[in-house]
Amino acid sequence: MKKEHTVSYSTEQITTMLARGADKSDFVAADAMAESQLAAAIAGDAEEAGLEWDWAKLSSALPQAKAVLNMRVDQAVLDFFRQQGKGYQTRINAVLRAYVTQMQRRTGRR
Repeated sequence: MKKEHTVSYSTEQITTMLARGADKSDFVAADAMAESQLAAAIAGDAEEAGLEWDWAKLSSALPQAKAVLNMRVDQAVLDFFRQQGKGYQTRINAVLRAYVTQMQRRTGRR
């Protein structure tokens, strides 16, 4: 996504927008689509051109409180995320969140 399209909102602002129906996303309709239908809809969106996501493993949710963590990762992994620029820690968290969600679905545990 181009930088000029990026907008930041607080959790409170997002909650208010959702409550008044200002969200442009129809997650119920997206959840009802077969994976092939979803892939076709994404492929037809110019802003999504070239992106490859496994939508079955992704989810959207309001931000949760963060915990401070000091952990060791491979230097190559850290370099990969840092090379993507500002927000790399948020992206690392998103990858970990997607993994946790997928594992919870597989095991039925929360």
